Amino acid sequence: MGSGIWSADVYSSAARYRAATGRSAFAYSDEGAMATHPDLDPYGITRESRDSAEHPNSLAIAVLFDVTGSMGRVPRILQSKLPDLLGLLLRKGYATDPQIMFGAIGDATCDRAPLQVGQFESDNRMDDQLGLILLEGGGGGQKRESYELAMYFMARHTSIDCHEKRGKRGYLFIIGDEMPYPRLSARAAKDVIGDRVPERLYVEHIADELLTKYDTYFIVPRGASHAGDREVLGMWRHLLGQNVLELDDLGAVCETIALTVGLGEDAIDLDSGLGHLSELGSGAGGSVRRALGRGQRRG
Repeated sequence: MGSGIWSADVYSSAARYRAATGRSAFAYSDEGAMATHPDLDPYGITRESRDSAEHPNSLAIAVLFDVTGSMGRVPRILQSKLPDLLGLLLRKGYATDPQIMFGAIGDATCDRAPLQVGQFESDNRMDDQLGLILLEGGGGGQKRESYELAMYFMARHTSIDCHEKRGKRGYLFIIGDEMPYPRLSARAAKDVIGDRVPERLYVEHIADELLTKYDTYFIVPRGASHAGDREVLGMWRHLLGQNVLELDDLGAVCETIALTVGLGEDAIDLDSGLGHLSELGSGAGGSVRRALGRGQRRG
């Protein structure tokens, strides 16, 4: 996947059509779906980000978000801010050929859709994929969700040319407010992804494997149930070092992702990136500065 070019005009046209017909951008979920959409089912698949004549320097960028509890509003904000994210990545040259994948994380112990994964896309199909996500809103209520299952999928069931051809890591952003389970459930891996794994595959081992392929960040937005929780932040810093970003405005999530990629690609420094936000009329600069200024990148 990953062909085509993102168009703000196509995005705006789709938004106008939905407004005129009264349909939600998340119609699949909002109209009563009860299970993972077949296009987002992770069972037995590998997601690919590939170079092509159209996109010879593909850069894999994955955004996975917790859709349990208070986190269910994250995808709606992402969808509304897609033009800002793509505008910064493309028009400001933060990444030459970004290919973006969206996915959602739940709890394999109790949810109908514990993991949903889209395709890596370069064009407006990423908006379509985002709209197929089931916003289940469940969760187990014990300050843990199945992040380790999502991390395992990204480590072993994605194939990305930026890493395989050029030795360059992609980017993975996990947006949530809880902890992973200490080890991957062999039953969940089999039932959800279709893999047979050892009984004791610990989350630390999964994180180490993941970090060879993706520069990985955990974003904790203010207003989420466990924002600021020391145990949650401590666990993610144990896994990812300083790549844990506390964001005081959920509305700034797309800008935070874009500037993080721009900084990682050495396309900008923080001040120039904040200047770009001002040019766009974004009021997110303060939140982005605080989130990125507090963290130091893990090598």
